[in-house]
Amino acid sequence: MSVDAGESSTLSFDLTPGQEAIRQAARSFAEKEMRPVIARYDESQEFPHEIVSALGELGFMGMTWPEELGGAGLSDMEATLVIEEIARVDPSVALTVASHNSLCTGHLMLFGSEEQKRRYVPNLASGRLLGAWGLTEPASGSDSGGMKSAARRDGGDWLLSGSKTFITQGSVGSVYVVMALTDPPRGKAGISAFILEKGMKGFSIGKKENKLGMRCSDTATLLFDEVRVPGENLIGAPGEGFKQALRVLDGGRIGIAALSVGIAQGTLDACLAYARTRRQFGKAIAEFQAVQWKLADMATDIAAARLLTRKAARLKETGHPFTLAAAQAKYFASEAACRAAAEGVQIHGGYGFIKEYPVEKFYRDAKLMTIGEGTSEVQKMVIARDLLAAT
Repeated sequence: MSVDAGESSTLSFDLTPGQEAIRQAARSFAEKEMRPVIARYDESQEFPHEIVSALGELGFMGMTWPEELGGAGLSDMEATLVIEEIARVDPSVALTVASHNSLCTGHLMLFGSEEQKRRYVPNLASGRLLGAWGLTEPASGSDSGGMKSAARRDGGDWLLSGSKTFITQGSVGSVYVVMALTDPPRGKAGISAFILEKGMKGFSIGKKENKLGMRCSDTATLLFDEVRVPGENLIGAPGEGFKQALRVLDGGRIGIAALSVGIAQGTLDACLAYARTRRQFGKAIAEFQAVQWKLADMATDIAAARLLTRKAARLKETGHPFTLAAAQAKYFASEAACRAAAEGVQIHGGYGFIKEYPVEKFYRDAKLMTIGEGTSEVQKMVIARDLLAAT
């Protein structure tokens, strides 16, 4: 049985009955369909196509997008509930859900033309096609404005060359939103966003990464060799890509925060079960103050991270500025997930270091949360910039 930190059986913060039903649906799916098989996927690094397809049937691959475009029409708050519950069982699958919803599809929904939305979003929102988003390059990580990929006009089309690395859904995706320089002298102001499709001549998939954690989330390199991109696949106007990307990342950070909360909650669940049954010196280790304090710290971190995440989601769905709240939620929740996972291994002792116990996997998976969609250091820059601008 899961005991959610900061929640009791009679108090669920301000969740409505409908929101609670969505959360329970996600939890039920994760427990019944994912938990029995996820260790096998982690070991083999095989992408869980059947699980993702089933999540699409539940509406979780197009959570916040309108029903007329194939989405589920959920709120941003409800989307965080789904991501958290899936991550509580397997962060890799939660990362697939979060990135698919917020990055490729999110970019199209925020900035795509009506024709582009009608053409691509229904298949993405249903999960029939998977989307990927290309910003990071081998030489430009946090300095995403230093990208080298470039596109030049050729008649009414564009010819795009370069590469992208660490792309989630890179090898299993079908639709890609990719940023490239179209006016190099202008730097960031010369970056544009394009829609690419798998199978375009000159577009190939490079190395699939062998990762520490998130091992059944697909991560690969994209290679572009004079890819001919139709003019109508430009998103917005030339030079708007970098600003678009920053907006997309703001929303994506809320999903990563929710994912981090799920990791920490899954770790606490495992630790509570273990501490109650593991006996040393004639009693359950849950009776030792040292263990109790670790559990108390984890639970408090989770409650705080969950509140920050829900605040950011509420601001976003009500149309208020949310950049600061998203950065704070992502920063705190991702670091809290790492603290929880490390303490989870410590509570389990030697058993925390072997794969039969879930904390070993949470420990490996958690670290990406402080790196992906803006490192912890980048989040602190965003937070500090907002503080200084207000004084």
